[in-house]
Amino acid sequence: MKSNLTTLEPNLLLAKSFQKGTWKGSCSLAGHTVDVVNAVTALIENLGQVIITQFGLTCSWENFLASARLAAYLHDWGKANDHFQMVVRGKRNVMKNPQLIRHEFASMLLAWEYREWLQECPNADFMTALAAAGGHHLKLGWDSHKRVANDELGEIRDGSGSAHLYLYTESKNFRGLLKYGVKVLGLPTELKLSKKPSTEWTVAEIKNKRQDILNAFLKDWQVDSNFVSVIKVLIIAGDAIASALPNTNFKINDWIKKQLSSKLTEAEVQQVVNQRLNGQEMRPFQIALGESRSRVTLARAGCGTGKTLGAYNWAKRHAVDKKLFSCYPTTGTSTEGFLDYVHDQVDSILLHSRAEVDLKHLMATGDEDDAATKLESFKAWGAKVSICTVDTVLGLLQCNRRPMYCFPAIAQSAFVFDEVHCYDNRLFGGLLRFLEVVKAPVLLMSASFLPWQLEAIQKSVGEPMEIIEGAKELEILPRYQFHLTENPDWERVTQELEKTYALPNGEHTCGKVLWVCNQVSTAIAVYEEAKARGLNAVLYHSRYRYQDRVEHHRAVIESFKANKPVIAIATQVAEMSLDLSATLLVSQIANPAGLIQRLGRLNRRYIGQSLDAIFYPDSKIGFPYSKGDLDSGQAMLETLTGEVSQADLATWLERSPQQGKPDKETVLFNELKKWQAYPAPCREVGHTVTALLEQDKLTVDKVTAKELPKYTIPLLANNKVDKWERHRKGYPIAPSSEWAYSPELGAYLIKGGDEN
Repeated sequence: MKSNLTTLEPNLLLAKSFQKGTWKGSCSLAGHTVDVVNAVTALIENLGQVIITQFGLTCSWENFLASARLAAYLHDWGKANDHFQMVVRGKRNVMKNPQLIRHEFASMLLAWEYREWLQECPNADFMTALAAAGGHHLKLGWDSHKRVANDELGEIRDGSGSAHLYLYTESKNFRGLLKYGVKVLGLPTELKLSKKPSTEWTVAEIKNKRQDILNAFLKDWQVDSNFVSVIKVLIIAGDAIASALPNTNFKINDWIKKQLSSKLTEAEVQQVVNQRLNGQEMRPFQIALGESRSRVTLARAGCGTGKTLGAYNWAKRHAVDKKLFSCYPTTGTSTEGFLDYVHDQVDSILLHSRAEVDLKHLMATGDEDDAATKLESFKAWGAKVSICTVDTVLGLLQCNRRPMYCFPAIAQSAFVFDEVHCYDNRLFGGLLRFLEVVKAPVLLMSASFLPWQLEAIQKSVGEPMEIIEGAKELEILPRYQFHLTENPDWERVTQELEKTYALPNGEHTCGKVLWVCNQVSTAIAVYEEAKARGLNAVLYHSRYRYQDRVEHHRAVIESFKANKPVIAIATQVAEMSLDLSATLLVSQIANPAGLIQRLGRLNRRYIGQSLDAIFYPDSKIGFPYSKGDLDSGQAMLETLTGEVSQADLATWLERSPQQGKPDKETVLFNELKKWQAYPAPCREVGHTVTALLEQDKLTVDKVTAKELPKYTIPLLANNKVDKWERHRKGYPIAPSSEWAYSPELGAYLIKGGDEN
């Protein structure tokens, strides 16, 4: 069939939508291609040897640079088709008539037709460039309808309204792209192809070409997966920064060089250490961390003994002339770590999915980061210290967007991973794979490491590592006395709130109770009972709009700083995100690791004697803990009698027969999935789904994508969720007939709902 292309207005190939009078430069396919090639070139020129070392690549500098530049050159070739060009001109409604294939899939097919010429690119690996170009929107090997991975190279969509895709390969603009490849990449001046490139594809032809490429990937492609993975991420980061550029004479090379050259100095790290020490002496284990020469170091120390300060002392040796990523298990702990240590001390950034909300609500000075710039997604590139959730780093291996955008910073950093014992099997497996792949300085910190965990870590590191024990004089202090009851004792709680304790420093503190429940509904019921009894109570759990959760988090922290009695009722969020010291702990029985974390909030700042911890059963077996979890937790509590120390807890846990099953399956750095690129979860699938409330629908329909996280809530996942309406950003919308909400209590099921 003869090509029947629509006349283009303006008469050039576009890479993105435009407004009248602003279509030149980066809006054009040629202009955007130049921007991305320049960005990737600048990234490699500033990071190349560092990346080769950090990821243990065996390629030559020339091979690395040429392959990445070729991928950048090819990544948007597929936009030279009639479906895409009509979309960016507003003449095709993709909701009614989606493009027959995605443009990056078309890039692969088109490059395949030109492969005889492209394979002559000096020093470049064509198949690597092809995979990186096709995966730069993270849809390669992914079924968007079923939302699962598959073995297909790209989707052919139903409902496009066309059985053909017309190509602008004979246009002046596309010929200009070919000439650019000759000039900049050193491709042959003469375009020698055994078959004339297509000007249109039928669905059958697309399927045949797809199978040819897939066969080449599976049968003939012999390449290091680390090499391919790094180039994939570089293309995504380069494309993202080039797409964010203002349509001006902005010099991308100069900006990239300035951001990436910003690195930690010893004096800056020392400033953080001095500020936190506040004139006190450093503990021996903190000094030992600073003296460790191993690339990977483990710090085994209890809650509240000063691991974080020790980590910054470690950074004086291992993070100087680098950037530093300090990774916490939750958004709450990362926010606290940012505010307590590096905010206003060193050029730093708080990085997690809701960081802007936290900073807006938490920073009393109102001195927010310069988040309104067009390059706000890339603040980590210039930051010397990034405080983040562990997902921000380990998500790189699972093709999560934020860490891929942060890659230029990750590629030249040292890393601290805190509370490692709290990682689930998938997160811990991701950490193991990270240790195998990334040859950077790493500090792992935890209250305890189980024997199987130590063995797995050592195997992944593959070289000598040092294990440094915490302050034994603090860990052997008698902090707790366990009491198991069938029901919670409200009279004991009331008595505690009437107590006053003399502290070792001569000051006094009143009674402060932390009550931890296993379900949100239980926590709300306990909170309402406490209020009915006239107690000064605060409630904290995960099922708030995020902006409200931030307020509750701070309310709990501030109430424990104030010298008046208070009872804080919380769920598992208390296990890591609350830096407070209670004088009485009341808790439902949970798994051993969770109980140890909860105990880390009791007598955290030791008052000179052991304090009571009261535990009672959870009748809701299976949510969120299995019967085995609850039985193991009860066995620990029954075994440890009398006065109990942190050392006793760690010893019990390390002697338990528990064996984890870490899931090391990742998308990147995977020998079996070298051509694929799609996002996968960092953590095990939980009991919740991130949703919006129907009562917020009118509001969220008007807010920007950046503001949307303020309104998200993790709600219970059940068989009803699939039937809920979806927001345009994909979030399910919880109907008001099922879920109610108040800023005080958070989201709760309408009476009669089933929490299980």
